[in-house]
Amino acid sequence: MKPARTALGRALRGAIGAAGSLSGKRLSLLVASSLVATTAILASALTGAGGNGALATLLAHNLGAAELPTTETTPAPVGEPSAPPSEPASGGGATPSATPTPAPANEPAPPAAPSPSSGPRGPAEPGAEAGAAKHVFLISLASPGYEAAFGAASTMPYLSGELRPKGELLSGYSLISSAGLANSIAAVSGQPPNPATEANCPTYAECLLPVETLTLADQLGSARLGWRAYVDGMVDESGQPDNCVHPESGPGEQGDTGQYAVSQNPFVYFHSLLDLGECANNDVPLTELDRDLRRKRTTPNFAYVAPDPCDAGEAGQCPEGIPDGAAAADGFLSRVVPTILEAPAYRQDGLLVIAFADSSTTSPQVGALLVSPFAAPGGTDAKPYTPYSLLRSLEDLFGLPHLGKAGGASVKSFASGLVTRSGGD
Repeated sequence: MKPARTALGRALRGAIGAAGSLSGKRLSLLVASSLVATTAILASALTGAGGNGALATLLAHNLGAAELPTTETTPAPVGEPSAPPSEPASGGGATPSATPTPAPANEPAPPAAPSPSSGPRGPAEPGAEAGAAKHVFLISLASPGYEAAFGAASTMPYLSGELRPKGELLSGYSLISSAGLANSIAAVSGQPPNPATEANCPTYAECLLPVETLTLADQLGSARLGWRAYVDGMVDESGQPDNCVHPESGPGEQGDTGQYAVSQNPFVYFHSLLDLGECANNDVPLTELDRDLRRKRTTPNFAYVAPDPCDAGEAGQCPEGIPDGAAAADGFLSRVVPTILEAPAYRQDGLLVIAFADSSTTSPQVGALLVSPFAAPGGTDAKPYTPYSLLRSLEDLFGLPHLGKAGGASVKSFASGLVTRSGGD
């Protein structure tokens, strides 16, 4: 039972870590959902061959959020119980012995389980199959169409004129859905579109994915690599910046506060991240990006950057008098990208991916851009890529297995091209 006791201890520490930033109703919801999720995961982990491997993986990292420091100052971790409880006899109704039977003197102690991470920190030692880029920054936008973004008459001059010559264009990158949220969910989990996500989830609850459905964020935590989503406009009911903003319960809640739209934030649709505090810890307002980029040790290995609908380039989403659509998205890039490119983590081993999750045209081809010391400046890769390919490529770079549709035999990865090139400024 020692693994179960250790897992339970980690669950409590993870919930405590997440609860530190919550209060009131949201704190109560986290506590309740954490207990339900912990029970489900422990039950699966303890059923042996009949258990769910995905849940066991989730248990190994989400429940260990507080074991290692995630910032420069961290409270001391809560210790394990000093003495384990006695175990029941094999006959379910028997009374437990008051004195547990000691283990044989020569039996070796079981190896200690790794302590996964949940916040920004430097990378662990890469696996044999991992790629060269160890800090990936993904900016998710709405596309004005391939030609309007990257063509000769581009309406995004910063993207096409400033960044395109520095990076490699994935000209064959196409969306799998006309709905932005469906593409975003596919890019972080490999989950295919369904009727609810195709409609951009007007009812939040019907789009929530079960705890055993893992994401790239779950995988990174399991591999002791840091992740963060930087989402613009997230505020609480009083208008103050807040983490992991989403509807609390019930159909019909849109979860939007000000300019923030839940549909821009795919991580709040996964119980694997919501129930055990990963979302509460690492899904943060965009205002935290500049601070985290100042030092390599506070920069996550994977940073997902999601502007609000106006700055993402969605038509008709900006206040009156402010240019919207492609002009707004290009302006956002011109403000945010220079800070990323100057960050110590990017300059050492970074990759910036500018990808589109939505499009204002009927054509699925939108293109994507890779900017990195490991990418070919001015190069073009015309292979057919999709949001599943994006996920597969990121998993390849970090030496992770493929989730969902990202593991399909026909799904291409651009990671090998980055691995084989030499870096340099």
